Amino acid sequence: MITVTVSETTTEHGTVRYLRLRRSDGRPFTPYEAGAHVDVLGPSGITRQYSLCGPPEDTGSCLIAVKREHASRGGSAALHEQVSVGDELAISEPRNLFRIEPAASRHVLVAAGIGITPLLSMAYQLRRSGAQFRLHYFASSREQAAFVSLLESPEFAADVEFHFGIDRSAQPEVLVESLADVDSTTHVYTCGPKEFMQRVHDTALRTLPEDNIHVEHFQPLEPTAEAGDAFEVELDTGEVFQVPPGRSIVEVLADGGIEVDTSCREGICGTCVLTIIDGVPDHRDNCLTRKEKAAGDQIATCVSRARTARLVLEL
Repeated sequence: MITVTVSETTTEHGTVRYLRLRRSDGRPFTPYEAGAHVDVLGPSGITRQYSLCGPPEDTGSCLIAVKREHASRGGSAALHEQVSVGDELAISEPRNLFRIEPAASRHVLVAAGIGITPLLSMAYQLRRSGAQFRLHYFASSREQAAFVSLLESPEFAADVEFHFGIDRSAQPEVLVESLADVDSTTHVYTCGPKEFMQRVHDTALRTLPEDNIHVEHFQPLEPTAEAGDAFEVELDTGEVFQVPPGRSIVEVLADGGIEVDTSCREGICGTCVLTIIDGVPDHRDNCLTRKEKAAGDQIATCVSRARTARLVLEL
């Protein structure tokens, strides 16, 4: 984890708070890929994942946007209420499961609500590289949208289309119009509420192959690791562990004194992914891509299980 100092805070509409973070040791950050996120350990002791939404090449600071959730379990509420300029937080190195496809001839970014955050960093990177892109931003109202002033600035205005106050029943029609001119070399990226992302995915799938559609998840899939038959896990060290129903691989290994790095424990951050040497996984995560899951050589050990009696893993 990296110790950072909050250098600036801004709150919009009372629901979204921007935190600019600088390394407490004064060193620069490493440039990150657009779409990356970090784990943030807040003052409540709860770790949450937040997308980096500034220019990826900015090594002097990083920016996160925290939406205060009505049913907050202490994560977003603490970052709104208990953090001030000068306070220190701990963040992870950036991780990216939501990358820009370099071979695409055109990129369509579709955001809803706070889902704008990873797509904003993509817009920065695409703008800097001269790539062709269009950003569609859905929000319940202008007042509830984040980064509107920035997106209306000369840097982005020509490539951004706002969709404010669109009723959910009307969203499918608007999405069809927004994706009407895509072709096989176009890639679509979406982030927002689960149901919204599913609509974008289903609309894009009418004309694009699955591999051209990229979805950023911040919610776990069902079922969780609690459901499923028992199986064995053998490590490349030769140790063998029994994983019963109701326990995850991570939990069983921890009981045996084997620590695997974890963060979300919900299959969405990718921290706990290990390499599979032998066996067939039962993927239950939202961090591996469809191609990665099909390859069957990686597993998110916090939620996924086995389809075979034994998995052999590289620690």
